[in-house]
Amino acid sequence: MISIKTPQEIELMRQSGKILLHVLQEMEKQVRPGISTKELDTIAEEIIRSSGAVPTFKGYHGFPGTLCTSINDQVVHGIPSDDEVLKEGDIIGVDCGVTYKGLITDACRTFIAGDVSPEVRHFVDITKKSLENAIQMVKPGGFIGDISYEIQRTLEEYGYSPVIECTGHGVGKELHEAPEILNVGKRGTGPEIHTGMTFAIEPISTMKSGEIMTLPDKWTIVTRDGSLSAHFEHTVAVTGKGMEIIV
Repeated sequence: MISIKTPQEIELMRQSGKILLHVLQEMEKQVRPGISTKELDTIAEEIIRSSGAVPTFKGYHGFPGTLCTSINDQVVHGIPSDDEVLKEGDIIGVDCGVTYKGLITDACRTFIAGDVSPEVRHFVDITKKSLENAIQMVKPGGFIGDISYEIQRTLEEYGYSPVIECTGHGVGKELHEAPEILNVGKRGTGPEIHTGMTFAIEPISTMKSGEIMTLPDKWTIVTRDGSLSAHFEHTVAVTGKGMEIIV
Protein backbone atom coordinates (compact mmCIF):
# COMPACT_ATOMS: atom_id res chain seq x y z
CA MET A 1 0.00 0.00 0.00
CA ILE A 2 1.24 3.49 -0.86
CA SER A 3 1.43 5.79 2.17
CA ILE A 4 -0.53 9.06 2.06
CA LYS A 5 1.11 11.71 4.22
CA THR A 6 -0.81 14.24 6.28
CA PRO A 7 -0.04 17.96 5.88
CA GLN A 8 1.74 17.78 9.25
CA GLU A 9 3.92 14.91 8.08
CA ILE A 10 4.78 16.71 4.86
CA GLU A 11 5.77 19.76 6.88
CA LEU A 12 8.17 17.62 8.91
CA MET A 13 9.55 16.28 5.62
CA ARG A 14 10.14 19.88 4.54
CA GLN A 15 12.18 20.42 7.70
CA SER A 16 14.12 17.23 7.01
CA GLY A 17 14.64 18.41 3.45
CA LYS A 18 16.10 21.73 4.57
CA ILE A 19 18.74 19.88 6.55
CA LEU A 20 19.49 17.56 3.65
CA LEU A 21 19.74 20.50 1.24
CA HIS A 22 22.29 22.07 3.60
CA VAL A 23 24.31 18.84 3.44
CA LEU A 24 24.26 18.73 -0.36
CA GLN A 25 25.17 22.40 -0.67
CA GLU A 26 28.15 21.84 1.62
CA MET A 27 29.15 18.74 -0.37
CA GLU A 28 29.18 20.84 -3.53
CA LYS A 29 31.62 23.23 -1.84
CA GLN A 30 33.82 20.43 -0.48
CA VAL A 31 34.09 18.10 -3.50
CA ARG A 32 37.54 18.68 -5.00
CA PRO A 33 40.66 16.74 -5.86
CA GLY A 34 42.46 15.62 -2.69
CA ILE A 35 39.50 15.16 -0.35
CA SER A 36 38.59 11.68 0.83
CA THR A 37 35.09 10.29 0.83
CA LYS A 38 35.44 9.70 4.57
CA GLU A 39 36.06 13.42 5.10
CA LEU A 40 32.89 14.20 3.15
CA ASP A 41 30.99 11.69 5.27
CA THR A 42 32.22 13.21 8.53
CA ILE A 43 31.16 16.70 7.45
CA ALA A 44 27.72 15.47 6.43
CA GLU A 45 27.13 13.65 9.71
CA GLU A 46 28.15 16.71 11.73
CA ILE A 47 25.67 18.91 9.84
CA ILE A 48 22.82 16.43 10.31
CA ARG A 49 23.36 15.74 14.00
CA SER A 50 23.96 19.40 14.87
CA SER A 51 20.57 20.15 13.26
CA GLY A 52 18.77 17.76 15.61
CA ALA A 53 18.33 15.08 12.96
CA VAL A 54 19.68 11.58 12.34
CA PRO A 55 21.62 10.26 9.30
CA THR A 56 19.15 7.75 7.86
CA PHE A 57 21.67 5.60 6.01
CA LYS A 58 24.03 5.04 8.93
CA GLY A 59 23.36 1.56 10.27
CA TYR A 60 20.63 0.86 7.69
CA HIS A 61 20.97 -2.90 7.13
CA GLY A 62 24.50 -2.44 8.47
CA PHE A 63 25.63 0.32 6.11
CA PRO A 64 28.53 2.13 7.82
CA GLY A 65 28.25 5.63 6.37
CA THR A 66 26.11 8.75 6.51
CA LEU A 67 26.60 9.12 2.76
CA CYS A 68 26.77 6.78 -0.18
CA THR A 69 29.78 8.07 -2.14
CA SER A 70 29.95 6.50 -5.60
CA ILE A 71 32.92 7.49 -7.77
CA ASN A 72 33.14 7.15 -11.57
CA ASP A 73 32.06 3.58 -12.44
CA GLN A 74 30.48 3.08 -9.01
CA VAL A 75 26.73 3.21 -9.58
CA VAL A 76 25.33 3.36 -6.03
CA HIS A 77 26.12 2.44 -2.40
CA GLY A 78 29.80 3.39 -2.42
CA ILE A 79 31.15 3.21 1.16
CA PRO A 80 33.00 6.31 2.44
CA SER A 81 36.67 5.57 3.12
CA ASP A 82 39.91 7.30 4.05
CA ASP A 83 41.49 5.38 1.16
CA GLU A 84 39.19 6.80 -1.50
CA VAL A 85 40.58 10.23 -2.36
CA LEU A 86 39.09 12.23 -5.21
CA LYS A 87 41.30 12.94 -8.20
CA GLU A 88 41.13 15.58 -10.90
CA GLY A 89 38.32 14.67 -13.29
CA ASP A 90 36.47 12.26 -11.01
CA ILE A 91 32.70 12.38 -10.79
CA ILE A 92 31.01 11.36 -7.55
CA GLY A 93 27.40 10.61 -6.68
CA VAL A 94 26.69 11.80 -3.14
CA ASP A 95 23.50 10.22 -1.83
CA CYS A 96 22.15 11.06 1.62
CA GLY A 97 19.09 10.52 3.80
CA VAL A 98 17.94 12.59 6.77
CA THR A 99 15.46 11.57 9.47
CA TYR A 100 13.89 14.48 11.35
CA LYS A 101 11.26 13.79 14.02
CA GLY A 102 10.54 10.45 12.37
CA LEU A 103 10.15 11.71 8.79
CA ILE A 104 12.69 10.94 6.09
CA THR A 105 13.98 12.65 2.95
CA ASP A 106 16.43 11.18 0.45
CA ALA A 107 18.38 12.97 -2.28
CA CYS A 108 21.48 12.64 -4.45
CA ARG A 109 23.65 14.84 -6.63
CA THR A 110 26.53 13.95 -8.92
CA PHE A 111 29.42 16.37 -8.48
CA ILE A 112 32.54 16.89 -10.58
CA ALA A 113 36.00 17.16 -9.01
CA GLY A 114 38.05 19.64 -11.03
CA ASP A 115 37.75 19.59 -14.81
CA VAL A 116 36.27 16.90 -17.04
CA SER A 117 35.85 16.47 -20.77
CA PRO A 118 32.81 18.00 -22.49
CA GLU A 119 31.54 14.43 -23.08
CA VAL A 120 31.53 13.64 -19.36
CA ARG A 121 29.96 16.95 -18.42
CA HIS A 122 27.24 16.37 -21.02
CA PHE A 123 26.54 12.92 -19.56
CA VAL A 124 26.15 14.33 -16.05
CA ASP A 125 23.98 17.19 -17.31
CA ILE A 126 21.64 14.88 -19.21
CA THR A 127 21.20 12.61 -16.20
CA LYS A 128 20.19 15.69 -14.21
CA LYS A 129 17.86 16.71 -17.04
CA SER A 130 16.18 13.30 -16.93
CA LEU A 131 15.27 13.98 -13.30
CA GLU A 132 14.00 17.46 -14.11
CA ASN A 133 11.81 16.04 -16.88
CA ALA A 134 10.58 13.15 -14.75
CA ILE A 135 9.38 15.20 -11.81
CA GLN A 136 7.16 17.20 -14.17
CA MET A 137 5.13 14.00 -14.54
CA VAL A 138 4.24 14.02 -10.84
CA LYS A 139 0.63 15.17 -10.51
CA PRO A 140 -2.68 13.83 -9.24
CA GLY A 141 -4.24 11.52 -11.82
CA GLY A 142 -0.92 10.64 -13.42
CA PHE A 143 0.78 7.28 -13.19
CA ILE A 144 4.09 6.04 -11.84
CA GLY A 145 4.87 4.69 -15.31
CA ASP A 146 4.77 8.27 -16.65
CA ILE A 147 7.74 9.13 -14.41
CA SER A 148 9.68 6.04 -15.44
CA TYR A 149 8.97 6.62 -19.12
CA GLU A 150 10.33 10.16 -18.98
CA ILE A 151 13.58 9.06 -17.34
CA GLN A 152 14.12 6.36 -19.95
CA ARG A 153 13.16 8.59 -22.86
CA THR A 154 15.52 11.39 -21.87
CA LEU A 155 18.54 9.16 -21.24
CA GLU A 156 18.12 7.01 -24.33
CA GLU A 157 17.55 10.05 -26.55
CA TYR A 158 21.19 10.97 -25.88
CA GLY A 159 22.56 7.44 -26.11
CA TYR A 160 22.86 6.74 -22.40
CA SER A 161 21.49 3.74 -20.50
CA PRO A 162 19.15 3.76 -17.50
CA VAL A 163 20.09 1.30 -14.77
CA ILE A 164 17.08 -1.00 -14.49
CA GLU A 165 17.94 -2.79 -11.24
CA CYS A 166 18.27 0.40 -9.16
CA THR A 167 15.02 2.26 -8.60
CA GLY A 168 13.29 5.20 -7.03
CA HIS A 169 10.71 4.62 -4.33
CA GLY A 170 8.20 6.04 -1.94
CA VAL A 171 9.76 7.72 1.08
CA GLY A 172 8.73 9.43 4.31
CA LYS A 173 7.82 7.20 7.23
CA GLU A 174 10.35 4.65 5.98
CA LEU A 175 13.39 5.07 3.77
CA HIS A 176 12.00 2.70 1.17
CA GLU A 177 8.23 2.61 0.75
CA ALA A 178 5.90 1.61 -2.05
CA PRO A 179 5.78 2.25 -4.94
CA GLU A 180 8.93 1.19 -6.74
CA ILE A 181 9.77 3.77 -9.42
CA LEU A 182 11.76 2.16 -12.20
CA ASN A 183 14.08 4.08 -14.50
CA VAL A 184 12.33 2.48 -17.49
CA GLY A 185 8.61 2.31 -18.11
CA LYS A 186 5.49 3.00 -20.15
CA ARG A 187 3.07 5.90 -19.91
CA GLY A 188 -0.24 5.21 -18.25
CA THR A 189 0.98 2.17 -16.32
CA GLY A 190 1.59 1.45 -12.66
CA PRO A 191 -0.17 2.92 -9.62
CA GLU A 192 -2.15 6.13 -10.00
CA ILE A 193 -0.65 9.20 -8.33
CA HIS A 194 -2.67 10.91 -5.57
CA THR A 195 -2.27 14.01 -3.42
CA GLY A 196 -0.25 13.30 -0.28
CA MET A 197 2.08 10.73 -1.81
CA THR A 198 5.81 11.36 -1.40
CA PHE A 199 8.45 9.90 -3.68
CA ALA A 200 12.21 9.72 -4.07
CA ILE A 201 12.72 9.85 -7.83
CA GLU A 202 16.26 8.95 -8.84
CA PRO A 203 17.51 8.48 -12.38
CA ILE A 204 20.67 6.37 -12.37
CA SER A 205 22.48 6.16 -15.70
CA THR A 206 25.58 4.83 -17.39
CA MET A 207 27.45 6.08 -20.44
CA LYS A 208 27.37 2.64 -22.04
CA SER A 209 25.58 -0.66 -21.49
CA GLY A 210 23.76 -0.27 -18.18
CA GLU A 211 24.84 -3.71 -16.94
CA ILE A 212 25.97 -3.72 -13.32
CA MET A 213 27.49 -5.96 -10.67
CA THR A 214 28.07 -5.86 -6.91
CA LEU A 215 31.59 -5.78 -5.46
CA PRO A 216 32.75 -8.19 -2.73
CA ASP A 217 31.95 -5.62 -0.01
CA LYS A 218 28.30 -6.54 -0.80
CA TRP A 219 27.35 -2.87 -1.01
CA THR A 220 29.12 -1.09 -3.86
CA ILE A 221 27.48 -1.57 -7.26
CA VAL A 222 29.60 -0.81 -10.33
CA THR A 223 29.14 -0.82 -14.10
CA ARG A 224 30.14 -4.14 -15.58
CA ASP A 225 31.98 -2.49 -18.50
CA GLY A 226 33.75 0.14 -16.36
CA SER A 227 31.85 3.05 -17.92
CA LEU A 228 30.90 6.10 -15.90
CA SER A 229 27.66 6.28 -13.93
CA ALA A 230 25.69 9.32 -12.72
CA HIS A 231 22.85 9.66 -10.20
CA PHE A 232 20.46 12.46 -9.29
CA GLU A 233 17.53 12.29 -6.87
CA HIS A 234 14.79 14.52 -5.49
CA THR A 235 12.26 13.85 -2.77
CA VAL A 236 8.94 15.26 -3.99
CA ALA A 237 5.43 15.55 -2.57
CA VAL A 238 2.23 15.33 -4.59
CA THR A 239 0.04 18.40 -4.05
CA GLY A 240 -3.40 19.35 -5.30
CA LYS A 241 -1.77 21.46 -8.00
CA GLY A 242 0.97 19.02 -9.01
CA MET A 243 4.16 18.48 -7.07
CA GLU A 244 6.53 20.16 -4.64
CA ILE A 245 10.27 19.49 -4.58
CA ILE A 246 11.05 18.91 -0.91
CA VAL A 247 14.77 18.45 -1.55
